[in-house]
Amino acid sequence: MLPDSPKASAALSRRCLQALLREKGGTKSKDLSGQIDEVLDKLPRPIAEEVDAVRHIGNFSAHAIKSQSTGEIVPVEPGEAEWTLDVLDALFDWYYVQPKKQEARRAALDAKLEDAGKPPMKKPSGEA
Repeated sequence: MLPDSPKASAALSRRCLQALLREKGGTKSKDLSGQIDEVLDKLPRPIAEEVDAVRHIGNFSAHAIKSQSTGEIVPVEPGEAEWTLDVLDALFDWYYVQPKKQEARRAALDAKLEDAGKPPMKKPSGEA
């Protein structure tokens, strides 16, 4: 989608972000801006600093926003659409990939500890 239409790519990225924040971020707000506000403090700083870019770039694709200096509709540039995909990639890694990697590492170490007659790793409070 990106090479054919940066605008469409950015619009889909915006929708994907909203679905991801509802599903994995546990957000309750109805609008994307509120959902982003809900998760900013829960994300790693590098991701948190860029997640709102997806909303803004997506808004350029979803709404006819005009330049105040030229009066022309502001387009979505290919680099901006690619940026939204990079942010989504980082979020997918954070919400899906890293927890599975951590789970596998913990399980392997716990098995090694058990084999050595040691108790398993301590779990943070709130974790079952």
